[in-house]
Amino acid sequence: MTKYLEIGQIVNTFGIKGMVKVKPFTDDIKRFDKLKKVYIENKNGRKEYEIEEIKYHKEMVLIKFKGIENPEDANLLRESYLTVDRDSEEPLEEGTYYIVDMIGLEVETEEGEKLGSLVDIFNTGSNDIYVVKNELGKQILLPAIKDVIKKIDMEKRKITVHLIPGLM
Repeated sequence: MTKYLEIGQIVNTFGIKGMVKVKPFTDDIKRFDKLKKVYIENKNGRKEYEIEEIKYHKEMVLIKFKGIENPEDANLLRESYLTVDRDSEEPLEEGTYYIVDMIGLEVETEEGEKLGSLVDIFNTGSNDIYVVKNELGKQILLPAIKDVIKKIDMEKRKITVHLIPGLM
């Protein structure tokens, strides 16, 4: 498992005081209220930043970091990722997993037919979509609903699915 979890990406600057606009990678956007510090990762590495202020604007998170005082400094952080130490996170509810831990899980039908491995998960608003790719590169998109996703076994690194008509 990875030590750091991505929780968002800096997509722009905001205002004249050095705030950044962050696209959150979380179901609970208010989780940012609990943060005192984050790590910012980019091509130059990972550096810890203390948070001075958090605001919300149109489903984006606005963050003011200590030491970032103007738009020019904030712009240097653009396209960087915000990460947190996994050990500092509260435990997830049962049946809930971090996407980074699910990537690579083998996906097979209830009958044991191997479909490939999970390569991505994205949200459509109503539910997540699991992107499964087989060894030939063929992709299958599976809605993450109870009728389709029957079991996620993190110990065996396997997802069992029921293919309803029209999925393939």
